[in-house]
Amino acid sequence: MLLALTAVAALIPVLVLVEIGYQVINGARPAISRFGLGFLWHSGWQPNFSIFGAGNMLYGTIVSSLIALALAMPLGIAIALYLSMIAPRGIRAIVGPMVEMLAAIPSVILGFWGIIVFAPFVQQHLEPWLHSVLGFIPIFGAAETTGLSLFTAGLVLTIMVLPIIASLSRDMFLTVPAELRDGAEALGATRWEMIRGVVLPTTISGVAAATVLGLGRALGEAIAVAQVIGDGNLIHSSLFETGSTLASRIALEIQYTVSPLHTASLFYLALILLAISLLTNLAAQGIARRFDVGQALAQ
Repeated sequence: MLLALTAVAALIPVLVLVEIGYQVINGARPAISRFGLGFLWHSGWQPNFSIFGAGNMLYGTIVSSLIALALAMPLGIAIALYLSMIAPRGIRAIVGPMVEMLAAIPSVILGFWGIIVFAPFVQQHLEPWLHSVLGFIPIFGAAETTGLSLFTAGLVLTIMVLPIIASLSRDMFLTVPAELRDGAEALGATRWEMIRGVVLPTTISGVAAATVLGLGRALGEAIAVAQVIGDGNLIHSSLFETGSTLASRIALEIQYTVSPLHTASLFYLALILLAISLLTNLAAQGIARRFDVGQALAQ
């Protein structure tokens, strides 16, 4: 009886995933038949004229997620190293839970803060400074009037991804046997040399898996991004222009579709996002398994 109950419990997530996939594919079928794979790179999105394409949303999703990853990965690893290897116990007990609490902030609250506080700060201070210093690079164009942009969306995603990378990386660093750390220091290595030569090489696969999981969070975020990205329909070279992501487009328009093809196109966006998310999670699991195998061989 217990075996049957546990087997049913294990099958429930599989059945839910299959059902979600079936419903998304079924809903997207008209758009798939109409646009085919060209939907992926076509950038037009005009519901009133039955013109749809995911190119702009794919671009916004990838760019905003890469911004978040580029900022959150070094910051998260640095925080994890500090909390696991350097900070005194008292500071570790205070700072560690506070970093993890960032993940508990609701997306809508973070997006609301982004509109009211963060976007004006970015528009008045950060974007003009970046343009004055790095304006010769096209991605750092002139500051816009609202601060709602791909860049702001990437910064908000950084805040959301940071606790995931920091917490999981800290756990990875704490799994390094004390004998290895103490042995390196006994041989004359400084603390940084011990971290660089022992801790980081031992946990590199686990940290990579944590980074990929953080990327998965950035790819699928909808509400906070929709509030700060500006809902643009064009691909711009400057990060300071408005944009759109797969998730934000679905969240903004799913209740206000103007035609069955519009609804099917949103399902097509959902299918693309689902495929990307599944591939990201599979990559994280593959990296984590490699980490487990490496740990087993080391032992």
